Amino acid sequence: MRGQIIKIISDTHIVTSDQKTYTCKCRGIFRHKHIVPLVGDMVEFNQETLRIEEILPRHNEFIRPAVSNIDQGFLVTSLKNPDFSLSLLDKLLVLMELHKTKSIICITKEDLLTQEEKNRLKPFLDYYKNIGYKVVSNKDIDRIKKYLEQKTSVFTGQTGAGKSTLLNNLNPDWKLQTGEISKALGRGKHTTRVVELFTMGTGKVLDTPGFSALEFKDYKEDEIKDAFIEFKNYSCPFKDCSHTNEKECIIKKKVEEGKILRSRYESYLKLRERRF
Repeated sequence: MRGQIIKIISDTHIVTSDQKTYTCKCRGIFRHKHIVPLVGDMVEFNQETLRIEEILPRHNEFIRPAVSNIDQGFLVTSLKNPDFSLSLLDKLLVLMELHKTKSIICITKEDLLTQEEKNRLKPFLDYYKNIGYKVVSNKDIDRIKKYLEQKTSVFTGQTGAGKSTLLNNLNPDWKLQTGEISKALGRGKHTTRVVELFTMGTGKVLDTPGFSALEFKDYKEDEIKDAFIEFKNYSCPFKDCSHTNEKECIIKKKVEEGKILRSRYESYLKLRERRF
C-alpha cells in the first residue's frame, strides 16, 4: 500500500493513505543500509504488519528541516515592518530553485505603505512577475487556497512577516499549531521540534516556521548561476561564462541596460562567492 509520512517521532512513523492514518515502523534493514526516512517521503507499507517496506524516489530533500517532496514554497515577504528585503527574497528563491521547488512570493503589510512607497516597490514586484514568479497578497486567501490544492507546501520568509497570521486565516484550526510554533522557537532556548505535515483542503502544509539552513557552500557555481532563472533568457558568447569578469558578458550588459535588476545580479555575486 502506498502512503506518505507526515510525522516522525523516534522510530514511529505516521503515514497517511486514502485519508486514513497508520502508525508504522520501518524494516530493520533500513538501519543497516543507513536509509533515513523523512517527513514527506512517499512509501510502500504493509497495512497488516504496519511495516514500511520501501521509500520511493524523492523529488527533493531539504536539510533543516529534514523534509522531502516539497512541491512549492510560499515566500512570505513583508513590505514594511520588517522592510522589504530583496537580498533575503533572492536567497530563498535560489534555495527553492536548487531544490526544484516552485516559488510563490506572498507579500504582506501592503496596507502600511504610503502611495510613494508603493510606487517605489512596484517595479521590483513587477520584475519578479515578469521573470516567471507568481506574486500574491496575503489578503487574497481564495487564490492562495487554490494554489495549495493537491500540493505539499511550505511557508517561509522573514521573521515577523506574518506567516502565522496567514496560516490562521487559511485555516482557523491552525491557531493552536502556529501558537505552538511560536512557543517552540524559544528565542534562545534549546527546544526540540517535531516536523509535521498537516492537511489543508486537498493539499498538505509543512508546519515549520521556515528554513534554518540557508547554506550554499555545497553547491557548484554553475548550479547557483542556473538558479537565477532570468539569466537563461540571454546567451553569452562564451558557453561557460561566469557572468563576473568576462568583457563580452551579456548578463552584465543587461544589468547596465536595466533589463536585469542590479540587486539580483549583486545577489548572484554574493551567493557565488559565498558571501551571503
